[in-house]
Amino acid sequence: MGRRSILVATGWVATAAIATVIGLGAIRLVGESLTGTPGGVRSEAEIERALAAPEPTPTTSTASTVPGTTGTASAAPGSAPSASSGARRGFATDGGTAVAECGVGGVRLVSWAPAQGYRVRDVDRGPDDDVEVTFQGAAREYELKVRCIGSEPVAVADD
Repeated sequence: MGRRSILVATGWVATAAIATVIGLGAIRLVGESLTGTPGGVRSEAEIERALAAPEPTPTTSTASTVPGTTGTASAAPGSAPSASSGARRGFATDGGTAVAECGVGGVRLVSWAPAQGYRVRDVDRGPDDDVEVTFQGAAREYELKVRCIGSEPVAVADD
């Protein structure tokens, strides 16, 4: 039992090692998408720097629809890029979120998205003196109305 058992054990260990090396090589060829996040793992400091960096301003306007909404979430085709002289600000309700900005023509909704279980019932995206979006759920409805006070978008109570 001595020599034959040693050869079988050695063969088994060698086969396992070769299979492991081939598996690791295949994973490396396929890429990080199987073993990690695309672009690698970011440190907490890198995330803070990315969040603190100003958002780049678009050079061209595009139209896109936010899933679950009935309106567009960015500038209409053919319109000029935003000439905002004021701030851009996000607003959140239990029914959904919206981003508004103040500009030359007044306030306008830049984007909006309903929360899970809600849908967008109505949108007045502006630019105008005030804009609003209504999120409707099975049991409740949330209306978000925004105006510019100075050059800052502010949520106001519905008239």
